[in-house]
Formats: sequence, structure tokens, C-alpha cells
Amino acid sequence: MIDKPRALRNRTISLTTNDISFYSRNLISLSSSTSFSKIKNKTIHQNLFDVIDLLPSQFVDVLFLDPPYNLNKDFNGNGFKERTIDEYAKWIEAWLSKLVRTLKPTASIYICSDWRTSTSIHLVAEKYFTVRNRITWEREKGRGAKTNWKNNTEDIWFCTMSNEYTFNIDAVKLKRKVIAPYKENGKPKDWSETEEGNFRLTHPSNIWNDISIPFWSMPENTEHPTQKPEKLLAKIILGSTNENDVVFDPFLGSGTTSVVAKKLNRNYIGIEQDLKYCCLAEKRLQLAEENKAIQGYSDGVFWERNTFNEKLKV
Repeated sequence: MIDKPRALRNRTISLTTNDISFYSRNLISLSSSTSFSKIKNKTIHQNLFDVIDLLPSQFVDVLFLDPPYNLNKDFNGNGFKERTIDEYAKWIEAWLSKLVRTLKPTASIYICSDWRTSTSIHLVAEKYFTVRNRITWEREKGRGAKTNWKNNTEDIWFCTMSNEYTFNIDAVKLKRKVIAPYKENGKPKDWSETEEGNFRLTHPSNIWNDISIPFWSMPENTEHPTQKPEKLLAKIILGSTNENDVVFDPFLGSGTTSVVAKKLNRNYIGIEQDLKYCCLAEKRLQLAEENKAIQGYSDGVFWERNTFNEKLKV
């Protein structure tokens, strides 16, 4: 690997050959059944199918799943080939059914999909969990289609193991600008006046349009082709866990889930088969020791995308 010159404002996290050598030392692999203490706050460098039967039981508070969508896609040399809807559903069930035993009875499950795979995910998930909602988030990136509506949304299926689960509504409220400030007896009603403007805290819905996709000038950006934003994971982790809970991501990619869990004082475990992505995750985890900021999350609330106040870095 060779360092390449790049634009001054390009903050993409990259790796040198020395980085690969250094961060790979932190990775672990499993060859036999293991305990939670051995994998706690670790990145497992293996294929999920090779380790799924070696994982401990009932250690997970939140399972975040971002598997390859049913598309022809290359992940640094590891390709995924498009299948029929039925074949894709069978592939999902082959590993999802085995992950159930890793979940605590109070666990929550979040499963990512695009519009093509959303139906398959729902049908498989309802076999094992209580499906509670489908979150749709705006993925405002990419060029428009000429013969179709531009595809700029993705789904996340929210499920639980039982009727007993964590949901911290006050931790995931959204701070919005007040467009039509209403007053009662001369005082703001359900909103606040500040030096920066008028704002209201609102309850989160299942439509998320405040997410920015990582791009080259953002400090969380990597070269992973389907990297999820830290703000998105922060909503999920804050909403469905408490401090010191365990977040598990079997398709870790460049490490967003583990990084956000660490920033929010949760425990994490990630599995990723690609060495480069594993090392990117470890580098980001090291950076998180010095900087716990999450773009779009400040003062204990989530801010609208492109909020005028630059210091909030939304």
C-alpha cells in the first residue's frame, strides 16, 4: 500500500502498510468455543460462518446487522452475487437463525436492507423475533436515475426478542428549528428561545431524514463502499442500550458500530472477514480514545441535518 497525495480538506481515514502491520496485532480469531470475556471489545477477523457456532450464548443486548444487500457488489475483493428473492432469504436465515442463541431475552435487533431486500428481511425476521417497526432513512447521495425514481432510502427493521426490552426515548429526541413559533400567555409553548434561534425537542419517528452519508471531508469517512454513518448507529445504540451493555455486529465492515459503541461507553464485538476493514476499524477505535464526538449529536440531542450552527458539525 502506498500513501497517495490528497486534497487538503480530505479527512478520509486510510491505512499504510505499517498501519496494517500495527493494527492487525489487535485482531483475534476463534478456533474453539469461547467465553464472552475473550471477545469483549474485540474485532474478530474471520468469516461469520466459520465462527458463528463458537460464540457464547446470551451475551448480546443489541444485534446490529448490515449484511450485503442482494446486489452484485465488491467488498475489497470479496464479492457478493445477486440472487433470487427466495435464495437471498434462505441465505439470511442460514446465519440469522444461528445468531438467536447469542441474544439476551431482552435484546433488540436491527437489520439493514434496501428496497429490494426489505421484504425478504421481514419474512425471515418474523420467524424468530417480534418485528416492531421499519425505520426508513434518507440516504441522500448518488446521482439521479433517468428512467426511474432516484433510490435514496434504506430500511432498518427493528425487532426484539420479547416484550421486555430497552427503549430510551429521551436519549434519541431530535432538536428541530421552530418554523411557526406558537406562544401561550406570551411564552413559548413546547419550544425554547436561544441565542442561536428557536428550537423544539421532538420524539423520533420511523423516518430519519437527518442523516449525512460519510464523505471525503468528514473525519469518520473511510474507503468502505457501504459505510454506515456514526449518527445512525448512535440513534440505535442510545435508544436500545444502557451504558456497559453489549453491541454486536457480525458484518462490521470498517467498524462504525464498534466505534460508536465505544464513544457511548458500551461494550462491543465485531466480526469482519477482510483484513483491511478490520484494521480500519481498529484505527478508528484508537482515534475514538481521543475524540468521542459524533457528527450531528451534541448536548445530549440529535440535531437536524445541515443545522446552521457550524460548531455543531451536523
